[in-house]
Amino acid sequence: MASSSAEIIAFLLGISGWVLVSSTLPTDYWKVSSIDGTVITTATFWANLWKTCVTDSTGVSNCKDFPSMLALDGYIQACRGLMIAAVCLGFFGSVFALVGMKCTKVGGSDQMKSKIACLAGMIFILCGLSALTGCSLYAHRITSEFFDPTYIAQKYELGAALFIGWAGASLCIIGGSIFCFSIAENNKTPRMGYGYNRAASMISSPTKVYDGSPDSKMPKSPPKHFDKNAYV
Repeated sequence: MASSSAEIIAFLLGISGWVLVSSTLPTDYWKVSSIDGTVITTATFWANLWKTCVTDSTGVSNCKDFPSMLALDGYIQACRGLMIAAVCLGFFGSVFALVGMKCTKVGGSDQMKSKIACLAGMIFILCGLSALTGCSLYAHRITSEFFDPTYIAQKYELGAALFIGWAGASLCIIGGSIFCFSIAENNKTPRMGYGYNRAASMISSPTKVYDGSPDSKMPKSPPKHFDKNAYV
């Protein structure tokens, strides 16, 4: 029961992390910067993996998609690949987790289901590591440009999408670790068995006494001894 509960918790953590990681791809605010006036914010610059935009004080946004994938910076291409790989790994990890959980009817024997659950845990861990690497690589580029005194272009700060990606990656890694530890717990669980006691299973038979004559083969009952209270 404890193992099944742990698998359910791990599945919920993995699914939640995968949903958060998937939601970072279309999220706008990977990096954000604003130009403040004396009273209101005059313009807000923000960008993600697919486009860069600017929003004025009236709320009107003007966006520009990146023109060519081959002309992009290397870190954006790497982040795209890592995040897409994380989404795909999370999908396959969810499928294997459903098959490997004890509360489902598919997957074969308990030993096979434990191996499938462990495989799902490893996939979830890879999903979390891919998302964590992609978000950290993007954040490192933002912070290095922000603190570089020789960088004269527009400087950005960390956007909300990065924090969502880090949270989702952490949940995937935690859920995958629980799945991997579940196979060790299943191997340590003793199996219920029934011992066979030969001495206790033998049926006692009445004692048979043979007389001393060699041609006599009929057993005789042993002499009965009665206590004196038997005649009362």
